[in-house]
Amino acid sequence: MIDRLVIVGAGLIGGSFALALKEAGAVRCVAGLGRSPAALARALELGIVDQVCSTAQEAMRGADLVLLAAPVGQTEPILASLLPYLEPATLITDAGSTKCDVVAAARRALGARVGQFVPGHPIAGSESNGPEAARAGLYRGKKTVLTPLPENAAADVERVAAAWRLCGSLIHILGPEDHDRVFAAVSHLPHLLAYALVDDIAGKPHAGMLFQYAASGFRDFTRIAGASPEMWRDISLANRDALLHELDAYLAQLTTMRAHLAAADGPGLEAVYANAQRARREWIEAIEAGSPPKQPQDSE
Repeated sequence: MIDRLVIVGAGLIGGSFALALKEAGAVRCVAGLGRSPAALARALELGIVDQVCSTAQEAMRGADLVLLAAPVGQTEPILASLLPYLEPATLITDAGSTKCDVVAAARRALGARVGQFVPGHPIAGSESNGPEAARAGLYRGKKTVLTPLPENAAADVERVAAAWRLCGSLIHILGPEDHDRVFAAVSHLPHLLAYALVDDIAGKPHAGMLFQYAASGFRDFTRIAGASPEMWRDISLANRDALLHELDAYLAQLTTMRAHLAAADGPGLEAVYANAQRARREWIEAIEAGSPPKQPQDSE
């Protein structure tokens, strides 16, 4: 049982965490802290938080667990504001989509008390933002990656993991560097591409006509471009090196596909499409089976 949970940022991510723990009967009081009084007031109306705090001192009094659910660029100033009121038994975790920068920020802000910070990243979300988007089932059956620090006590890591399990989440452990390399490829690059495509279409002289005829394929491909620009600006810059590496690889793939298209190379295009179809099908089947996808075999 968590006696007092503090949510810094009671929007989709933080709000869903609070609602899930409330639904599980695992928290007695949820305190909300953040930079938007209107969002916090709405979170109170919706029953996401039980108390709105105007200061870090008020929020942190008696806190068992604190979740930072704010753009990753705000991690250091938020932690610095919490530090003077951080009680010995309080744990802090986060929901940031990058981890190397978050860990560095935590070390700068918390210093010798960094062991009370257990970095995390729930792999769930929506293109919608704000308290209204929060729902108790957001994390059910979804992965949450923890990237523990050498300074973290095993029991503290387990406390954070247990909270996410109560939300229905499946716990995975990665190092911060591995985390950022993986998510540059499968999350950060897709968001960059979706934003770029919509921005490109919106900038064309006949954008109105193009959007008029855009249907389900365009909607599915660009759904994630509806997410918070501020959050994804911070993520992109925080994971810049890994994202640039993945972007360069993708540009090389596009160059190859352009060459197939320019040469009217049907077999070449079909080979790329077929390989992508097979890989995606195996990925979906692996998710449904709850097992990792098969690794590609080296050719003889």
